[in-house]
Amino acid sequence: MAKWVLVTKRADFESIGRKFAISPVLARLIRNRDIVEEDDIRKYLSGTAEEMYDPFLLKDMDKAVVILAEKIASGAAIRVIGDYDADGICATHILIKGISSLGGKADTVIPHRVKDGYGLNDHLIEAAAQAGIDTIVTCDNGIAAAAQIQAAKEMGMTVIVTDHHEVPFEEAEDGKRIYFLPAADAVVDPKQEGCPYPCKQICGGVVAVKVVEALFRFMGRAMPAALQEEIRCLGAFATICDVMELRDENRILVKYGLERMRESANLGLRALIEVNGISEERLSPYHIGFVLGPCINATGRLDTAERALALLGATEYREAMVLAAELKSLNESRKEMTRSMVEEAVHMVVSGAVTAGADTPVTEESGAVEAGQSYQGDKVLVLYLPHCHESLAGIVAGRIREHFGKPTFVLTDAEEEVKGSGRSIEAYDMYAEMCKCKELFIKFGGHKQAAGLSIKKENIDRLRRTLNANALLTEADFEERVRIDIALPLSYVNAELIREIDRLAPFGVGNVKPVFAQKQVRLLSGRLMGKNRNVGKYTIADGDGRKFEMVYFGDMEAFHGFLADRYSPDEVGRLYEDGPINPIEISIVYYPDRNSYKGRESIQIVMRNYC
Repeated sequence: MAKWVLVTKRADFESIGRKFAISPVLARLIRNRDIVEEDDIRKYLSGTAEEMYDPFLLKDMDKAVVILAEKIASGAAIRVIGDYDADGICATHILIKGISSLGGKADTVIPHRVKDGYGLNDHLIEAAAQAGIDTIVTCDNGIAAAAQIQAAKEMGMTVIVTDHHEVPFEEAEDGKRIYFLPAADAVVDPKQEGCPYPCKQICGGVVAVKVVEALFRFMGRAMPAALQEEIRCLGAFATICDVMELRDENRILVKYGLERMRESANLGLRALIEVNGISEERLSPYHIGFVLGPCINATGRLDTAERALALLGATEYREAMVLAAELKSLNESRKEMTRSMVEEAVHMVVSGAVTAGADTPVTEESGAVEAGQSYQGDKVLVLYLPHCHESLAGIVAGRIREHFGKPTFVLTDAEEEVKGSGRSIEAYDMYAEMCKCKELFIKFGGHKQAAGLSIKKENIDRLRRTLNANALLTEADFEERVRIDIALPLSYVNAELIREIDRLAPFGVGNVKPVFAQKQVRLLSGRLMGKNRNVGKYTIADGDGRKFEMVYFGDMEAFHGFLADRYSPDEVGRLYEDGPINPIEISIVYYPDRNSYKGRESIQIVMRNYC
């Protein structure tokens, strides 16, 4: 079972409530999110897009816009090289739209995930030179492409890097980090040393927004309102898809974008919303992260990201609808492929058999794992799935991390080597740990929570052993923790509380939805819903006998097993039958929500955890 932790951060909640005209409960929730200073509380509750940070706070922004303005004025050929995920695709469109709107002569290339791999490579540099490109602008990549950028410079090209990933580094003997910036003409990345930009966790799409806004200002041009709204909506979309923290500027931007995205000037976004049947008046981060974003990502995974870029650039609604439908269909195929690979990966870990890379002899010299050795003691999972489509490695790694609660790398055969992706847990800095054994990789990059890599097949098992030998993770780091905001009796839940909680939205990483807890909740009756009967709906009662409706969207098999262990299978069966039952009592972690049905709205308790 997960460990429940009650957050107990202190403040004068009554005073905060009076000052901002909110309840002490809401004041406590805000304090629990480490929003402390008065101006930060005000911005958290009512911050607007006008309060987002000046783009010229980004280091090298002044250099970047001077170069771009000169290139636009001279009619130089500019090539934007992006990335094949949703963040990179949005960033590419934002830069192309911005530069073109100012009269720039710009085209774009998005690397093919399988043929080119991530970011800049020698082939893309050579192709740019052959095409007579004067200036390369990267977006959502480039910070780790020192060799390729040096080659471009030697060929006479100007290079501007716009990125948000970690700067490559080495650790000196004294433990200090030595960072290596590429020799570009300008490097705009909030994570580089000496960059004063306050919000370090912006995505590549937002860096692109900042470049376009700064460029318009520098050139003395007023940005059309429709263009500004479009690129900010895409920056918000990219922020959610790239799982950035919804704090500070990110939260303001996402809130702005969600309110305007449905009416955006971008026909592609509107078509994608329509073909996915999203009818809610206001979009949520869930819609972006789990419905719309995966459709954009699917093209870069199974086809070419050019199709998603074409969607964002569509000028006719009929064209946009056709492209959106194609993306949705691709995503359905991706879902089935992912399900199959996740099942295989789970079986591999549970069965315990670690295999060496195909065609790799199992010898002490090669570092391959002996037959019968298992994953059970590994703190970091390194799984070799040779038949997994390389574009799905990151998704599968994320699902395995969720399933086992461990940092996970999934590796698969590519055309010439093995490629892979990693997804981490909060306590494990994945990129920093990879830097400690960088000699094992052909190429790698990423940040604390996620990474990509290519590696020789014979080094797979060395990587697994090295990462595990270096890992300082303890059992406590793997333990699931449920952070509870307030031990709040169900009787406190009402429509006004739900309206107040809505003021804390949008919710996501860095700004999680508030959850509460109550002991001694009785299950009075229940029924199973959904096509697969995988949702439970219950009538419950608190200690004073007051009744509420509650729904649970979690693992129903595990929940029934929990109840059967403490009561009996017969009692669990009677819970779903008409008639009297013996009391089944549990403690719950929950959040209150609205339930709309046939135009009527009622309060519903959503159970998140139980014990």
